[in-house]
Amino acid sequence: MYVATVPNRSSPSAILLRESFRQDGKVHSRTLANLSHWDPARIQALQRALRGDFDHLASPDPTLGLVFGLLFVLKQIADALGLTAALGKSRLAKLALFLVLARVAHQGSRLSAVRWAKDHAVAEVLGLASFDEDDLYAALDDLCVRQEAIEKTLYRRYLDRRGAPPALFLYDVTSSYLEGELNALGEYGFPHDGKRGKLQIVIGLLADDQGEPLAVRVFAGNTGDPATVAAQIRIVKDQFGVQELVFVGDRGMVKSKGKQALKEEGLRYISALTDPQIRKLLSTGTLQMSLFAEQVCEVEADGVRYVLRKNEAEEARVQHRWEDKLAKLSGKVEQRNQRVKKSKRCQPEAGRRQLQAWVARHKLTGQVELRVEDRTITLECNQAAIDRAMQLAGCYAVVTDVPKEQMNEQAVHDSYMSLQKVERDFRLLKTGLLEVRPVFVRKESRTRGHVFCCMLALKLGREIERRLQAAFGTTDADPHALTVSDALAALSRLCLLEYQIDDKTKLTRLPNPDARQEEILAALGVSLPKK
Repeated sequence: MYVATVPNRSSPSAILLRESFRQDGKVHSRTLANLSHWDPARIQALQRALRGDFDHLASPDPTLGLVFGLLFVLKQIADALGLTAALGKSRLAKLALFLVLARVAHQGSRLSAVRWAKDHAVAEVLGLASFDEDDLYAALDDLCVRQEAIEKTLYRRYLDRRGAPPALFLYDVTSSYLEGELNALGEYGFPHDGKRGKLQIVIGLLADDQGEPLAVRVFAGNTGDPATVAAQIRIVKDQFGVQELVFVGDRGMVKSKGKQALKEEGLRYISALTDPQIRKLLSTGTLQMSLFAEQVCEVEADGVRYVLRKNEAEEARVQHRWEDKLAKLSGKVEQRNQRVKKSKRCQPEAGRRQLQAWVARHKLTGQVELRVEDRTITLECNQAAIDRAMQLAGCYAVVTDVPKEQMNEQAVHDSYMSLQKVERDFRLLKTGLLEVRPVFVRKESRTRGHVFCCMLALKLGREIERRLQAAFGTTDADPHALTVSDALAALSRLCLLEYQIDDKTKLTRLPNPDARQEEILAALGVSLPKK
């Protein structure tokens, strides 16, 4: 913490109490309190205290204590979702709740969570005495053991809030890389995030039709996406007791075995075809390119419904990405040729092989050709291959066995597009608010517990976002709308005040929130405790 003097245009400078913190590998700062109304002597005393000199604090004026508002608000929303009750009342349950709340507010490792707790009112809000890193690892183990029971309890609470099961269950898969080589589930597989050369785990997230997380599963890193579907069937059938549902999965996820498994369980599916699958149907005449248009079109063949659409905006994005890759390749070719001209020792063929590897990594094989002529690397485009590759740009072929009387073609299309909500959840889970990766734990139980903790934090974060958007609007529609991070930062400035009564006695009170904090509290439906 430090005291900063900030110029304020024509007004007097603001005196702010700030702290530095690290996020995404960068150092940031945030304001904890506005000290502009303090007298200079009091500010000087605080500065001395921040330097470790506490001799000048013996006064009736309050000092800033632990951060209270942030943890209290998160706890209240967790209570409303039924998360607190689902976790239980034991010390391990309270530690697990702390992990979830800290994941929303802080991210970071278990060790950093212990350090973060020292500045926050953990004992006052959660009733938790001192704990260390080993205690938090034990809580991860406990989360793993009780995961299914907790998910089941939360789903019952979900039904109480919604009044009925979701019409659709959305399901998607991603991967997360690991640090080290000792994780029990770590395997080399296909990295969804492009992080090659690292062991990974596969994560399957099940959500309702609005994208609210309901369950999560962790698989070995070499597990194929379709192989994870059976686990989701067991969740909705055995844990949630749902007998009729429509399962929505990404392109190529619901393959023949998965379709058969769903059919045997009396369940329906909505998925999409991969480009090779579409090309096969085009070659057999089942589909025609003329059917792909901006308007939704449906074709039925052999009892299977195909819902077709072409998104021109997506087509333009694909075209732009291709042009961008070609421009980068041309620049690399020119750079290599300049090096060859400057040095006779530089071998153009070696350069061509390196560039060819780049072509393969960026999926341009067959579309471009690299040759060496007179010590010069030349780049040629195969227009026929390019046209073939771009033929299906922006084209969607959604496949389903849902009867027409239950869902028309537009509803089928919109249901598949709902998967974008799960994809957004993954972005929040992996690189945004929650930072599930990289995974540092080694034991299988702790890996599963860590991912489950992140899913519960995602559930909490989505609820906060929903409440804020209802009050302030969405950031997509209004760039000045309040984000979750902004709201949490404002609440983190709501600190306890400590009054020194005598040498041994302190009186702690909660100050009145400022105007912005009042707005946030009202939007979240949370009232602070009476002072």
